[in-house]
Amino acid sequence: MTNLNLSSGFVYGATSKGNELSILSFEVANTIVKGSTLMHSLSRRSIRQLNDVVLPSEGVQLLVSTDMDELLSIVADDKRKELQIFTGEVVRFGNQCKDPQWHNLDRFFEKYRREPTPQKQLREEAELMMQQLITLVQYTAELYHELHTLDKIEQDYQHKRLEDGKSNASQKGNGLTILAAELKIQKKIVKNLKKKSLWSRCLDEVMDKLVDIALFLNREIDNIFGNPDPDSEKKQFLGSKPRLGPAGLDLHYANVILQIDSIVARSSSMPLNARDMLYQNLPPNIKFSLRSKIQSFHVKEQLTVTEIKAEMEKTLQWLVPVATITAKAHHGFGWVGEWANAGSESNRKSIVSADVIQIETLHHADKQKSEAYILELVLWLNYLVAQSKATSNGGRLRSLLKSPDCSTLDSVDRVDISI
Repeated sequence: MTNLNLSSGFVYGATSKGNELSILSFEVANTIVKGSTLMHSLSRRSIRQLNDVVLPSEGVQLLVSTDMDELLSIVADDKRKELQIFTGEVVRFGNQCKDPQWHNLDRFFEKYRREPTPQKQLREEAELMMQQLITLVQYTAELYHELHTLDKIEQDYQHKRLEDGKSNASQKGNGLTILAAELKIQKKIVKNLKKKSLWSRCLDEVMDKLVDIALFLNREIDNIFGNPDPDSEKKQFLGSKPRLGPAGLDLHYANVILQIDSIVARSSSMPLNARDMLYQNLPPNIKFSLRSKIQSFHVKEQLTVTEIKAEMEKTLQWLVPVATITAKAHHGFGWVGEWANAGSESNRKSIVSADVIQIETLHHADKQKSEAYILELVLWLNYLVAQSKATSNGGRLRSLLKSPDCSTLDSVDRVDISI
């Protein structure tokens, strides 16, 4: 149990009673999932995967950096930001507690970061506490789903009552009786889940575990990555490079890459509007570069559709997974209600432990490098679409790059080199 008897003014006291989470339980559940995801990413297995598989991968090496120390510094910063979000939410919940010991935890966490004190708590203890909380979260997610079901049944019941009230006695069926029985059963299900979930737990009781977990995560990040050095030359150099995530472009670029991959896979049957949509979605820099590059793009010898795809696959085979993970990170299960609707219990458990390492996405990707790879793919895609058309027209390949209709890129999507 956390001891807050510090000079910062915190005094440990008895847990207040009657401070049940109730509706706040869904927000607390989301915070717990964030903490669980961060803890999982710091496990020995995850760190080994990071060092042996993730950082040496083509996507990271070609788009972010080849310097392993720099990459580890990036990951460490990401983990500290995740911890900051987690502790920020813990602070907010603490301020809602009746017991004043949990108030103003931001000062307590800041003091701990400046003057870390030895802790006897082991990883096993922190993991046990987290597992206890995750069990409560699983029931809370089910409760969220069942509450929505209860609301629907209640609406159906009230609607049926109004209908029967306007009908003659002879026209009334047993529909209301059936709905009343369903409503009674559903209320029992909800009542049972409230007892098993965070809903009926005392906020102060949960806070005790959340604070211990926050302290463990802070210490674990320092143990794994070392103490932060904000003045390092690597960080200053990294900060000077335009990156897709900070510019809010990572999801946009990921979608463009996935669009290209989709067109390549169906080059002979892809509808024209799919290529038009890709052209419209191209980032301005790539559109601008395409105007000049498309005139100078030459292939030494005419290639077949299969050969062109094989050439493009050299880039797509490592770039598409990065784009896919980026999309997954943006459309992930951040809200316990979505998590509850994810399906079976086994699926929901996997979602809790599944985490996307930001370094695997396009977030930290160098903007200039990313645009160069996408531009190259678009140029090859022009050639692929044209070759597919030529093949379907009896094998006659017209010179695309000399088309008189291609004076501007705006006309590209209306002639044979349509994207």
